[in-house]
Amino acid sequence: MKVAIIAANGGMFDAYKVFNIATAAASTDADVAIFFTFEGLNLIHKEAHKQLPMPPGVEHFEEGFKKANVPPVDELVGMATEMGVKMIACQMTMDVMSLEKSHFIEGIEVGGAVTFLNFAKDADVTLTF
Repeated sequence: MKVAIIAANGGMFDAYKVFNIATAAASTDADVAIFFTFEGLNLIHKEAHKQLPMPPGVEHFEEGFKKANVPPVDELVGMATEMGVKMIACQMTMDVMSLEKSHFIEGIEVGGAVTFLNFAKDADVTLTF
């Protein structure tokens, strides 16, 4: 199976959605790629992914995550990396935001939309968050 994910949003809940699906798919030996664009780049930024804000009014979720033994976002990022999830940072967005590859976690690839489309063209599942 092949799973293609677009991460265009960069909040905490977005991170959980993206990395939960990606790691679940990778655990089934699926070939998984995530294309991070615009605010989604926060999810792989060296510092930002460790400080994602909880949406207002749902602070109680933080305790729920702990009770349910849901790993923090930075651990999910590490798990995805270890499981071979391909992470592609959008070159155009990086250029617009004056970001360099060095601003992001180790192991990412930098590419444009065509890089992702070449992966996604025959994906069994394509998701956007």
